[in-house]
Amino acid sequence: MQLRNKQDFWSGIMFVAIGIGFALGATSYSMGTAARMGPGYFPFWLGVCLTILGAVVALGALSPKAQEAELEKFDWKISFIVIGSVALCGVLLDVLGVYISVFLLVFLSSMASHIFNWKVALANGIFLVLFVWLAFIKGLGLIFPLWPSFLGN
Repeated sequence: MQLRNKQDFWSGIMFVAIGIGFALGATSYSMGTAARMGPGYFPFWLGVCLTILGAVVALGALSPKAQEAELEKFDWKISFIVIGSVALCGVLLDVLGVYISVFLLVFLSSMASHIFNWKVALANGIFLVLFVWLAFIKGLGLIFPLWPSFLGN
């Protein structure tokens, strides 16, 4: 077996590592059953599925039919932008509220793209804010500060 597609191989290995980490981390919570899921049930099975997916991708990169691909140089700037925007969203959530924090998360992380377009980032930000409102606020009834705390809600 020869490693033909290095991108697929290493991304598969990354998925396997993250999946194993989630599955092992979830074992510290009660599992429950499929009918009455405990807090560890979903992350455990999500980790198992991610591990299987990663193994399939990594093994597919070893196939003689795999398209040859080399790894590009790792771009730390892009990683910093994405991870920084997620961290900023978490820090600003209580201060700015869900709507502005999620919008900033999407808009700022979009800047990591080599083909950044502010109109597309604006549309994606608005869509994700509506999705978060619909899924988490209305659908699940979670309580988050929606607007900035200095506005007095």
